Amino acid sequence: MTVYSISYDLHDPGQDYEELHEEIKDFGAWWHHLESTWLVDTSSTASKIVDELSPHLDSNDELLVTRLSGSWASWGINDSGNDWLHEHL
Repeated sequence: MTVYSISYDLHDPGQDYEELHEEIKDFGAWWHHLESTWLVDTSSTASKIVDELSPHLDSNDELLVTRLSGSWASWGINDSGNDWLHEHL
């Protein structure tokens, strides 16, 4: 399994992005402690993640999916967030 960062800018305020969030959760173990960033531990590829999420975005939204390495540091993340990071990265 590989951990990917999914980051987005959703430019239409008031839109319902619940379907996008549910699609992200379907990839596998997930972490969502920052407003527009999710981490997922999945067997999918970055391209497949983009392909599956893009139908849930508006044409002016932005999406970036990046593979993460095991090196990380945090500040201000609560214990459960840090525990997830230690377990998956």
